[in-house]
Amino acid sequence: MNSHTHILILPHKTALYRVNPIMKAKKYGVLNIAILFVLFSLNALVNPVAGNGYEIKVRIIGLKDTICYLGNHYGDKQYVRDTVKVDANGWAVFKGKDSLPGGIYLVVMPSKTYFEMVVNEQKFSLETDTNDFIGKMKVTGSLENKLFNDHQRFVIEKAQKSQELKAKLDAAGDNKALADSIREEISSLDKEVKQYRMKIVNDHPKTFMANIIRAMSEPEFPAPQRDEKGNVSDSTYQQKYFNYYKKHFFDNLDFSDERLLRTPIFHGKIKTYLEQLTVPLPDSIIVSVDTIINRARANKEVFKYCVATLANQYETSKIMGYDKVFVHIAERYYLTKEAFWADSTLQAKIHERVEKIKPNILGQKAYNLNMPDTGMKMQSLYGVKAKYTILMFWDPTCGHCKQEMPKLVHFYDSSRAAGLKVEVFAVGIESDIDLWKNYVRDNNLKWINVSDLYNNTGFRNYYDIYSTPVIYLLDEEKRILAKRLDAEKVRDFIHHQEKTKAAQPKTE
Repeated sequence: MNSHTHILILPHKTALYRVNPIMKAKKYGVLNIAILFVLFSLNALVNPVAGNGYEIKVRIIGLKDTICYLGNHYGDKQYVRDTVKVDANGWAVFKGKDSLPGGIYLVVMPSKTYFEMVVNEQKFSLETDTNDFIGKMKVTGSLENKLFNDHQRFVIEKAQKSQELKAKLDAAGDNKALADSIREEISSLDKEVKQYRMKIVNDHPKTFMANIIRAMSEPEFPAPQRDEKGNVSDSTYQQKYFNYYKKHFFDNLDFSDERLLRTPIFHGKIKTYLEQLTVPLPDSIIVSVDTIINRARANKEVFKYCVATLANQYETSKIMGYDKVFVHIAERYYLTKEAFWADSTLQAKIHERVEKIKPNILGQKAYNLNMPDTGMKMQSLYGVKAKYTILMFWDPTCGHCKQEMPKLVHFYDSSRAAGLKVEVFAVGIESDIDLWKNYVRDNNLKWINVSDLYNNTGFRNYYDIYSTPVIYLLDEEKRILAKRLDAEKVRDFIHHQEKTKAAQPKTE
């Protein structure tokens, strides 16, 4: 096997899977107040645990007089843990006084190629060759790694046969009999892999490898009944299958086993559940998030990982409206002090972030603003009579604002000319009154132009304004339809809204 190919066990995969080279530890996302990276307490989660120590001897033929690294998976990332010298005979010894937490680890070459091993036993040796890490692996003193490596070899062999059969299937063309025969062979290979895995589970039920295989397994639902033409006779089968699959998706994932955090499997299952089995709407995601976190209560480190990871994911999400999920996680788990790792300083920062996001969650009624216009006449946001109100925060010195303004002016003028009741409530945040007024006049901004000249409204807190331009779209009742849009997306969103309403059947 090519040494640049890395075989990785992932959920739902029985074929070769190519992954990226190992990374050094890196931060999670671009959180505005950088709170969630702190929440992980990485020292507690990825550093060794107390014990009798570990000693892992690795010999790699084809590698000498250099260095290699020991790394481990953690969620969807990999972390370098140790660096050791490789002697003239290819031996590297990873050794420490504290035991390593269990999981799938990586031995990484200077070329960034690597192979995996299971850490559960703390003292064992591996011998392999850079020409074929998996095929030439010899394991001494570790049942877990014997099972792990044998499994990888078996999967590789079946995957190669499957690829050959798929090539024959492509070449079969319209020959239905041949194609059906090849499909049957492919199906038979899949059954062999399942049977092989189940044998490991049955023969070695208490091993970590058995737990890995259980975690990879998927819910099985009875095959549908078909008529004589091969069509599914139950028209509701697909929905029944989906409902069953989602309900039982986590049945074989042991949330009490924190070793699974240090495999790609745990994070992969969570991601699949949220992204493929959950309707991509905040309220639906919140239900799924709570399902995951409630299961994670089986182990405090798994609970910590799930709460912190999901809070970070939805606080930093670029998808509009997903910040509602973050607010839910923060209020339910952090601000109730269930997040045992969060100290008072961290809780205060999270509370501050929630206070800024919560007032402008989609569907909420926008906070009313009363500000003077260029003629010093007070204008109220709630007083705007329009089907759509575009609430914009801008600055005449902002380059991006200058790019967006002409586009918004064009949409505003054309929409009103077409009879669409659209109004713009433009809040200038420049403290230089003359500069603000001159820009409004010079650019012929005909909409409602206001400014908080005396900093009385606290609009930055209510609308989370830390940059410009920021555009909110409100409905007739001043509820937030969309936020943080550019001018073109405002246009597209309103057009979509109008088309959707036009397509709805009229009620008597």
